[in-house]
Amino acid sequence: MEFTEDQLQRYSRHIILPEVGEKGQIKIAKAKVFIVGAGGLGSPVGYYLTAAGVGTIAIADNDNVELSNLQRQIAHSVETLGKPKVESAKKTFESLNPDVNIIAIKQRLTKDNIIALIRDYDVVVDCSDNFPTRFLVNDACVMAKKPLITGAIFKFEGQLTTVIPGDGPCYRCLFEEPPPPGVLPSPQDVGLFGFLPGVIGTLQAGEVLKLIIGTGEILKGELLIYDALKSSFRKVKVPKNPDCPICSDNPTIKKLIDYS
Repeated sequence: MEFTEDQLQRYSRHIILPEVGEKGQIKIAKAKVFIVGAGGLGSPVGYYLTAAGVGTIAIADNDNVELSNLQRQIAHSVETLGKPKVESAKKTFESLNPDVNIIAIKQRLTKDNIIALIRDYDVVVDCSDNFPTRFLVNDACVMAKKPLITGAIFKFEGQLTTVIPGDGPCYRCLFEEPPPPGVLPSPQDVGLFGFLPGVIGTLQAGEVLKLIIGTGEILKGELLIYDALKSSFRKVKVPKNPDCPICSDNPTIKKLIDYS
């Protein structure tokens, strides 16, 4: 693969990094990433992966753009109110970098379609905003042996971790089961600091790029927690659960469960 002069100029700040170089940029250009959610987290993840030149990016989301989204979901604008989020994000990202193939998937992920949807992708990024989807995505990635970067945000706090199936813990090692419906309040009820998804989503994008080029340390077996009010980060070790129902040697979950 050879880059054009325009591409060499676009990606020059990557290429001059010894840890990336032209070989690393070629890996990025050939990579295929699947993003779950085109909202608060999906916006910065999609923006930075598009800017980096990831070859193919799929974005799956079933919602339309609402005015309340614009406080934090930077892939959208007043011009796309009422339109599908995936189409809005596709338009935004393509205007940033026409090198990237953006695939818009206006579907709700279910146990019946997720394996087929993620099958051809190298990395999955969970940017969803609910526990049923997080557990579904985790389980599907473990079964399909797809690396997963999962993030979450709530009020003034965010967190993320990286799951490498067969090598370290999964999301169920951290939280074995989703909480019952209605136990935890939603962002619509308690609010969300608008810039917080930008912090966590950007870190998720960084994990993806490190995985693609094979450099640096990833958050395997660690949960990174950010407290916006204290301007602090801390890491929590996540041990692999030998009795994990999905990623242990003897899993009790044999097929995908749809909690929604």
